[in-house]
Order: sequence, then structure tokens, then C-alpha cells
Amino acid sequence: MGLMQSVVAVPARLESSRLPGKVLADIGGKPMLQRVLERCAEATTPAAVVLCTDSQDLVDRAAAWGFAALITSVSCASGSERIASVVDQLVARAGGSSADTLIINVQGDQPFIDPQVIEAMAGEFADRRPTPEVLTPVYRMGADKVHNPNVVKTLLAADGRALYFSRSAVPHVRGVEPEHWHVHTTYWGHVGIYGYRADVLQRWQQLPHSPLEQIEKLEQLRLIEAGIQIGTYPVEGESLSVDTADQLKEARAIAARLAV
Repeated sequence: MGLMQSVVAVPARLESSRLPGKVLADIGGKPMLQRVLERCAEATTPAAVVLCTDSQDLVDRAAAWGFAALITSVSCASGSERIASVVDQLVARAGGSSADTLIINVQGDQPFIDPQVIEAMAGEFADRRPTPEVLTPVYRMGADKVHNPNVVKTLLAADGRALYFSRSAVPHVRGVEPEHWHVHTTYWGHVGIYGYRADVLQRWQQLPHSPLEQIEKLEQLRLIEAGIQIGTYPVEGESLSVDTADQLKEARAIAARLAV
């Protein structure tokens, strides 16, 4: 099978609990969300880049920036749920069927997302047999991030499947001081984008309630707890997600340094 039909879906809302209004925060002269959409548009494989939001203000802004948008319910509890609520419309934009359409979920708070990571996602789906249900990129984490709860860790099986995602450092290295854990094992960070086969998203509302998702506040744990496999592929370096005021400062410093 060749490349699946694909579309990038960017879920975004104004009422972020940790950093309200963050998607419109100025980063080097542009709102963060505009940067995300423009970076996604640099990937050549997807048929479209579509904003998924409950905010008419964001819909209007996206239109001014040259991007399509879909209105979602205000009750969506996660980005994946927001995308799942409009998945049939996204499949229509890709021009395929749900079984051969790839929905690439890029969070609205990743202003420096690498378009090559999006391209790699499409390539991984095309090359793997059987076609994966869900894929996500991971990167080798530096020692300074291992114990930061704002940086999500991924525990991998030998075949690259994600066994678990956590804000805690996993695995625990018994009998060793935490600051030295990184010497004894590789910690994998999660880049925070997902590739979903569209038919998986169509089942989202039927997935059972996930206590792990609620405890860690990580939407991908709903899939893990429901027995849906999440495959991974390694990429070089992370993509900064802006969840805190300190991370927003970091993003602004990066933009100033790159002058982009």
C-alpha cells in the first residue's frame, strides 16, 4: 500500500487551565497558534491542515492566516476527543475512507514543531504492516528533563510499543539516587503528536473511562488502558510544548535566537 491519505488536525482552545489564552501568546511577533499552523503547512504529505476548536475567535483568526477550521463542542476534555468529535469531516477533507485515512494530531502549543516529524509519521504508517492504529514519535531524553513532571516520559517495549506514558520518571532505578538514574537506562521523551488511523478516532467515544488518563492528565492513557497499541518511532530532539509560563519564556527566547 502507498501513502495513506492524511490530514493534520490541530486541536486548540483559549481556556487553557495552566496558561489561559496561551495559544494566542505572542512568540517573536506571531501568535503561538499561527506558528503551529504554519509549521504544519510546511509538511508536503498531508492533504490539509485543519484547526479544531470551540472558539469562533480562533476560527476567524485561522481564516485570516489562511487555514480551515472546524467548530467543536466546548465539552471536549482533550485534544484527541476534540478531533474525534469531527473525525468524519476530517476524513472527507483527506478524500479517503476512515480505514485508509491518517489523522495527525499536532497540539496547538508546539510552535516549533518540525515538519519533517510530520512527514516521518506519514512514512511510518505507509511502511508498517499491518497498518498501525496509533503512532507517536519519541526522543532520547537528557538528564535535565527526567524528573520534570511537565515533560512526558514514554516507557517502551523491546519492539518499540509504548507500554506507558507518565509525568514521573519510568522506570524507577532501585537502589540508585534519582539524579543518577539516567546513567543506568535510556529515558524516552514524548514529542506530543499522534498519528491516528481515522477508524480508531471514530471509536473514541466508546472507549471506557480511564482512571489513568484522569490521574496523569495524559489523554493517550485512555488508549493504553483500553488495550489499543501505540507504536513509536525515534526522532532527533524534542519539540517544545508550552504549558507553563517558564516554557513560554523559553519559546520566546528560541524565537529571538532563531529570528524567525
